[in-house]
Amino acid sequence: MANIQYYDVILRPVVTEKSMELMADKKYTFYVHTDANKAMIKNAVEKMFEGTKVAKVNTMNIPGKKRRRGAVTGQCADKKKAIVQLTEDSADIEIFSGL
Repeated sequence: MANIQYYDVILRPVVTEKSMELMADKKYTFYVHTDANKAMIKNAVEKMFEGTKVAKVNTMNIPGKKRRRGAVTGQCADKKKAIVQLTEDSADIEIFSGL
């Protein structure tokens, strides 16, 4: 396994209608590094966003789509998505406040 620092774990937030609805329950969705585990994701969220406390983390692996250009076939890169549940007394994540 590669040496992954906490700032390399979270790649970007997922901004969809479903993820916006989950924010009402203090659930935030991120694309994360494919080698990151739940403990690493929890640690990264708590370090990157001040005042947050993570209650639980759910992860899912998303296989890359098959693409074709003429006779050549290929595949996009695999992704990993994490839904992070914050505790009730935790502060909200600021990057989602303006959305």
